[in-house]
Amino acid sequence: MEEFERDLNLLITKLNKASNDATRQKLEDLKGDLIHLNTERLVKINHSIMELICAKHLILRGYEVEVEHLLNSLSCDLYAVKGLGHLIVEIETGYVPPEHALDPLTYCKARIASKICRYSGHAEKFGLGTPPHYILPIHPALTKPPRYRTSEELQEIKSLCDLYYSSPPVSVEEIKNAHLHTIYILDVDQTTVRETDPADYTEKTEEWSL
Repeated sequence: MEEFERDLNLLITKLNKASNDATRQKLEDLKGDLIHLNTERLVKINHSIMELICAKHLILRGYEVEVEHLLNSLSCDLYAVKGLGHLIVEIETGYVPPEHALDPLTYCKARIASKICRYSGHAEKFGLGTPPHYILPIHPALTKPPRYRTSEELQEIKSLCDLYYSSPPVSVEEIKNAHLHTIYILDVDQTTVRETDPADYTEKTEEWSL
């Protein structure tokens, strides 16, 4: 707990260097929420650091931001509201649990696909946050507008998600309507954020992937 709070304090100091009082207070409030969640063993430091960096980026763009917001049976990493619009951001660090040591790429593909399909229906906009040292293995069909997905692509994504998610399973309807608007590349070392279009991201990173 002491190390968790120490690291968040160091990050907040860096984030506050060019922040006004209102932004500083909002970041302090989010830090307090994450510290409380850590006492309940609900969040870890790498993930929380990235949440705060992305949160500041959204706050500066006029959003009111919550961390670990409950959506019925789901909990999303960042829930942001601006006017009547809602944005959900899920942070992906690239962590693979030990039980998937033999199928890490397939597991990550399925996890990301399931997140896009499950979470994006709860807001007008949905984004993924990731560090620059991790390439998100996004199914290409999920970067297209929903109307352009073929039945074969829908079934391919369904079969992928069904490998790991069954209670409840990801539905074809969720896959059909899923939308991914933006990707936030979160440089923790420099505490900077770069937004990129999902289709551009997958095109540029495709040649680096296996």
